[in-house]
Amino acid sequence: MQAKGAQTCTFVNSGSLLTVFLLSAVAHAVEYEDDILPILEDHCLKCHGPDKQKAGLRVDQRLSLLRGGDGGFPSLVPGDASKSHLIERIKSRDASEQMPPKGERLSEEEIELLEQWIKGGAEWPGQMQALEAIQSDHWSFAPVVRPKMGFGENNPIDSFINAKLAARGLTANGPADARSLIRRVSTILTGLLPEPRRVERFIEDYARDQDGAYAELVEELLSSPHFGERWAQHWLDVIRWAESNGSESNLYRKNAWQYRDYVVRAFNEDRPYDQFVREQLAGDSLGSGEATGFLVAGPHVPAATVGREPSAIRQARADRMDEILQTVGASIMGMTIGCARCHNHKFDPITITDYYAMAAVFQDVEFGSRFPEFDSEHPRRKRGEKIWSEIAERRKLLRQTGGWEEDWGAYREWHLGVTEADAIRIRFKNANVTVDELQVFGPAERKVNLAHRGRGATVRGFPAEGNEGRNPINRVNDGEFGTMAWRGRVDKNSKEKPWIQLDLPQRVKIDRLRLSSNREYFFDTDYLTQKPYLPRYDFDLEVRQPDGEWKPWVGTWHITRKLNELHPERKKPLAEIQKLITQLGEEGPQPGFVGRLIPPEVTHVLHRGSPESPRDEVAPAGLDILEGNLGLDSRTLGAKRRSEFSDWLSDRSHPLTSRVMVNRIWHHVFGSGIVSTPSDFGSAGAAPSHPALLDWLAAEFVSPTSQQTKPWSMKGMIRMLVMSRPFRRSSQPSTEGINADAGSRLLWRFPPRRVAAEVLRDSILQASGKLDRRIGGRSYRIHNVKKTYAQWEVVDNHGPGTWRRMLYQERMRRVDDQIFTAFDFPDCGQVRAKRPVSTTPLQALNLMNSPFVVEQSNFIAERARKEGGEKRESQIRWLFDCLLSRSPQVDEMAACREISLQLVARSLMNSNEFGFLP
Repeated sequence: MQAKGAQTCTFVNSGSLLTVFLLSAVAHAVEYEDDILPILEDHCLKCHGPDKQKAGLRVDQRLSLLRGGDGGFPSLVPGDASKSHLIERIKSRDASEQMPPKGERLSEEEIELLEQWIKGGAEWPGQMQALEAIQSDHWSFAPVVRPKMGFGENNPIDSFINAKLAARGLTANGPADARSLIRRVSTILTGLLPEPRRVERFIEDYARDQDGAYAELVEELLSSPHFGERWAQHWLDVIRWAESNGSESNLYRKNAWQYRDYVVRAFNEDRPYDQFVREQLAGDSLGSGEATGFLVAGPHVPAATVGREPSAIRQARADRMDEILQTVGASIMGMTIGCARCHNHKFDPITITDYYAMAAVFQDVEFGSRFPEFDSEHPRRKRGEKIWSEIAERRKLLRQTGGWEEDWGAYREWHLGVTEADAIRIRFKNANVTVDELQVFGPAERKVNLAHRGRGATVRGFPAEGNEGRNPINRVNDGEFGTMAWRGRVDKNSKEKPWIQLDLPQRVKIDRLRLSSNREYFFDTDYLTQKPYLPRYDFDLEVRQPDGEWKPWVGTWHITRKLNELHPERKKPLAEIQKLITQLGEEGPQPGFVGRLIPPEVTHVLHRGSPESPRDEVAPAGLDILEGNLGLDSRTLGAKRRSEFSDWLSDRSHPLTSRVMVNRIWHHVFGSGIVSTPSDFGSAGAAPSHPALLDWLAAEFVSPTSQQTKPWSMKGMIRMLVMSRPFRRSSQPSTEGINADAGSRLLWRFPPRRVAAEVLRDSILQASGKLDRRIGGRSYRIHNVKKTYAQWEVVDNHGPGTWRRMLYQERMRRVDDQIFTAFDFPDCGQVRAKRPVSTTPLQALNLMNSPFVVEQSNFIAERARKEGGEKRESQIRWLFDCLLSRSPQVDEMAACREISLQLVARSLMNSNEFGFLP
């Protein structure tokens, strides 16, 4: 994908356009030299000429006017004065917008001359051949070209690194010892420490065959299910994934963990990166619907908290779109796309038009929940089908004894004996009823809602207008769930209680009824003290006969009490169904916070980023500098937009996609990327330390030379990096190396670094034997169940229910977990392509005195007594093997004899050796 011309920025920001009376056309033809240049010299060149270019605009160059200034709008549109920003600004009466801002304004005659010149094509002697685009020579926009060089090493990475070291006159360290190597690679690939027995076996194997033993270890770790858990966290950091929205209300995102589990599975299955990209942008079309949780991973202000002011609603929507573009730009493209929201990018060839063209791609995405689309082989779908078959077996047993009720959390469902009717009536026995949707089903088409108004069904009832006339009954069959409900409330002593009558267009067979009071709310959030379950309403059902008479059908009392008394054997299948319903919600398809899909609206460039100042319509597209024209328009369906964009972005020739990802992988393996700003490959970002190596890796990622590695293989790239000699080098410092390259960017040694907060916590649980290694599923909760605008509070961050890997800890924005946040654990509010690394006294205090560490150190000491033998020395040796992967030295053994095993464990966990990669 060849980088092409891009536009820069616009004149100055514009404002309201005031209508001005225009004089009649001048009699003579307008000439640039005679008529236009004098106007520009008198009014414009001082601020927008050769010596000074305010807002990035020169009015003495046709090309600059065609591009416009920093605002992103063309100052000159030949043939159309009304679209030329130059005319808009000189005619404006807004003091913050008008040009020139000070001094004498242009006369009406001068304005008309400019307009006539533009309408005539803006002829400009000597500058008519100037191109309308500029070229970007920035390295990241250039095509990826595999460097041609001779490789004298088995791993080409070694050749690139060694050549740079030789050029700098640096001597590389020798290989790390076996203990350091297994601890290093185990931690980086799985985030867990190697077990002592595996360490000893590796040492023995390594002594016989270094390369063979190490290669076997690497394959073992890459095949571990814990590999995906560790590497998924890196991706989640970049996209700011969390389970709350981060606004003032900071509401809970229910079932957002489905996306997290998708990422874990993608890494474990070695999903090709181009497919990984396409699924996250358009998974709803590819049978991986939960992958679109990527698009709504960032923070957002919920529409429900904005209010009803139209301008506030539009602004909130624009802000949510910006979050989507930030996520896509930072994670996949390595670009600060958001900098072009209000004006052309200050540093990179990304225009404001580019920004809104990308926004048009995602116009059908809204923050919220939906049922993810799964293909037939998706594990959740296959598991769901099995659970559904088990539910069907129990239902068959219950059908023999009459009707029954099922509680699905968001709604209740009543299974009834089959009847035929063209109308049913629900007579509630409660004085206060709230129903957001009534659904009725029959045996012929099990999934067709016969009550939907779209099928010709109508409703009436009492009270027809609902509560205070604001919640009418026609809401119960409009197909919309959520807060738009019918609220029927009467005095508790009233003889007439609320009722609903459903009239159908023809007589049909009916055997099932479903009611909900706030179903959409149930799936979106559960921050309230009580989840919005449907209250247990009591009601009787009536059916209308062919002669128009009403006949009693059945009531809830009969279904839930009488039949259970008559058939006590129903108790078991009823309980089993409720258990299976819960299981289905955990393991099968269910709504999750993976984005709500809506009809896309027409997208306009927004002047200064304001939704109140829409300008030109834009079509869905990628970056113009990278040939991002997708051939789409405003009529293109949302799924098609995202699919075409994902194909453009994952194309093998795209210069950013492969470079950005291999650099991320390099960063997580070596601690710093070849480009040290992993999410900014633009002009404001860092230059690559090894540019030829970066391009070779990007080319190899897309088209591997080894037939054993598939294209875009993330595991293949990681394997190549950890098998390289620079990765396997000792981390010991040398005077020569430190003086020449203190940050070890040239990799004369393996750069030591502190392990992440999750690795610390998981390793402690692993050492205590309490680590729950279950993969995936609902996050464990450490917070309170908060009310609407209350804050999340940590109530249990060390109990048995929290002993899973930290990846599965409920992730709330703006909340300190009171232990590991001190170790630079992100709050998910900002893109964390690389985490900051700090050293503070609080870290030592937390690792020594926190309830979690104190409790786990007791468990570790207990293990040492059970597994380390009866002698004190052997128990201490067990602690060192378990926590540091080595035996204690003589002076260490002497010091440890004087203190308790619990204190030994806490001391070792507080050591640099435990907290840093060797």
